Amino acid sequence: MKEGDLDSKGNWVSQYIAIQRTKEMDETIIKNWNSRVQDEDIVFFLGDFCLSKSSEATDSRKDAFDYYRNQLKGDIIFFKGNHDGNNKCKSIIESMIINHGGKIIFIVHDPKYINKDIIWNFTGHTHGKYGKIRKQDKNIIVDLSVENWDYRPVDINEIFQAYSEWCRRGNKNE
Repeated sequence: MKEGDLDSKGNWVSQYIAIQRTKEMDETIIKNWNSRVQDEDIVFFLGDFCLSKSSEATDSRKDAFDYYRNQLKGDIIFFKGNHDGNNKCKSIIESMIINHGGKIIFIVHDPKYINKDIIWNFTGHTHGKYGKIRKQDKNIIVDLSVENWDYRPVDINEIFQAYSEWCRRGNKNE
């Protein structure tokens, strides 16, 4: 977003500007994704992949799911997000538990559905509203929304490194 894009109420000053900024964001995310992800990599995508049409134009007839998916490297495991009902992302995965390096991790789109019996919870949905990492009781909630990670996919080792740095900054590591 650039200065002057929004009016005093926070609305786009024109549909043209809205489309241009969305296209710029899409191009940045695709470029960042492909600079980090290799064809053989597995990527967990925690929901809200896209809207129903691509941002190329308001009258675009291109299906957004195919348009974006065909440009991204890697094998993507899609989680069901609240905005995925109107696109071709037909994932039935709502949550998953994985064991990585001895850490049990619960993965879910919306943080209101974390697993309180598992310490590590990876989520999306909030678009950076609460920051990268927060604690809720004994749970560590990592928000993997692109807004928190410079609009790029993040490697699991980076997540644990960010957690270590978060703890060093004085956040309670219980």
